[in-house]
Amino acid sequence: MVSTASASLASLWDEVAGTQPDPDLWVVVATLVAALAVVVPHTPWRIARNAITIAHEGGHGLVALLSGRTLTGIRLHSDTSGLTVSRGKPTGIGMILTAAAGYTAPPLLGLGGAALLGAGRITLLLWLATALLLAVLVMIRNAYGAVTVLATGSTFVLVSWLAGPQVQAAFAYAVVWFLLLGGVRPAFELQAKRRRGGAGDSDADQLSRLTHVPAGMWLFLFHAVSVCSLLGGGRWLLGL
Repeated sequence: MVSTASASLASLWDEVAGTQPDPDLWVVVATLVAALAVVVPHTPWRIARNAITIAHEGGHGLVALLSGRTLTGIRLHSDTSGLTVSRGKPTGIGMILTAAAGYTAPPLLGLGGAALLGAGRITLLLWLATALLLAVLVMIRNAYGAVTVLATGSTFVLVSWLAGPQVQAAFAYAVVWFLLLGGVRPAFELQAKRRRGGAGDSDADQLSRLTHVPAGMWLFLFHAVSVCSLLGGGRWLLGL
């Protein structure tokens, strides 16, 4: 029985960590177009932005833990805003890294996903994404957030277990394109809000107070990370 279980686990690991064939170029381009159709128009973006918020707040939470802070909880709201609360020293490098992780998390996740897809590890990407969503779900502290993360995670589970290889590949490429493209827009939205005198307690403003570096410089960092991730990740996805 033990040997059978070990063999099953080994087989499962080989399936998860193994490589899968790259989809046809038309599939990659089609998923790019689909992601653009979600990110650019206002109405679909207003709904899909919830997924970017999950990645944004998850980035805050992960870096808070890695920097030695105590993560209290994450809340996601129906207006696509979110809040991550952690305890620890209110200043210092840990707080700075935690504050900087939000806007940079979605594009960097997209870049990491593009690297996995470029290496042909489609199944591994889907499983890692599911694991990250489960970790976020554990820290959610409001009903709307729990429903949002559950719905997103369930989609990954259903595709991973029930869909065929071609559907899995198309889904994985669509998700990564969405993270790369959707990771660019929030920094521009924040810039527009600050230009109108709003978002006075944004991540950029918090970082400015923590580091005495102008908020505009932090906005430039958010732009640089998102655009560079899109360019680098796009090259991997397109096989350039």
